[in-house]
Amino acid sequence: MANDNFERALALTLRFEGGFVNHPSDPGGATSMGITARTLAAWRGYPVTVRDVRQLSATEVAAIYRRNYWDLSGADRLPAGIDAAVFDFAVNSGVDRASRALQRVVGVPVDGIVGRDTTSAAANADPAHVISGVMALRRGFLRRLGIFPVFGRGWLRRVAAVEAAALDMAGLRASNGLALLSVPQEFSMYLTKTVLESRTIWANVIGFAALVASIFGYETSAADQAGLADALLKVVAGGGFIASTFYRIKATRQIG
Repeated sequence: MANDNFERALALTLRFEGGFVNHPSDPGGATSMGITARTLAAWRGYPVTVRDVRQLSATEVAAIYRRNYWDLSGADRLPAGIDAAVFDFAVNSGVDRASRALQRVVGVPVDGIVGRDTTSAAANADPAHVISGVMALRRGFLRRLGIFPVFGRGWLRRVAAVEAAALDMAGLRASNGLALLSVPQEFSMYLTKTVLESRTIWANVIGFAALVASIFGYETSAADQAGLADALLKVVAGGGFIASTFYRIKATRQIG
C-alpha cells in the first residue's frame, strides 16, 4: 500500500486548487487552496470570515486535507496512483461520492465506506482499469452539474491531468501523454478555468478600452474598472446558466 504518498498526492491536488478565490458562480464561496469557509469553520469549530479563509496557512490546509479527505476516503490504504485519483475526486466532489465510485469500479458493495473489502479489491485489481474507471465516473458526475457550462472545460482538463499523473504514480504511462508533475506552475491556472472566467483577462480588456476611450477624449478616470470586471464575470456565468437551460430543454424536446 502507499500510505506515504499523501504529500505527493496533495501537491498534485493543490496544483489545481490554487490560492484564494471567490468566484460569484462558485457555490462554495470564498475558498483558499481548495478549502471553503464552511470546511474551515467545521474544522476550527467556530464561524470564520472571508479574511480567515484568505489567511489560511499551508500547514493547516495540509492537516485538513489529510484528516477530512485522505484518511476518510481510505487513500492511505490504497495502491499508489489509485490513492491520488480517489483523493482528488474526494476533494473536488466529496468523499462519499469518490468512495462509491471506487467501489463501483472494483466491484464491491457500494456503501461509501472504504473498508477492508474495498481496499483488498483495489489492491488486486488492474490499477489502470481502476484509475480510468473512477475518472470516467467523475466525468459523468461533472457533466450532470448545472454549472458545467461555466466550469466544465477546466474540470475536464483537471480530470485528464489527474488521471495521467495517477497512472504515472502507479508506474504506468498515460495514453493521453499528459504528465502533470512536469507541467510548469504557470500552466496550472489554465487547467481550472477558461479565459472567459478569468477576472484578470476582463480587467485587462476594460483597462485597454478605457485607454482607447481616453485617447478620443472621453473621461474614464471615474469608472469603476474592478466593478465592471466583476459584473462581466457575472454576465458570463449567467450566460452559462442560460445556455445550459436552453440546450437541456432543446435536447428534451428532440428526445420527445
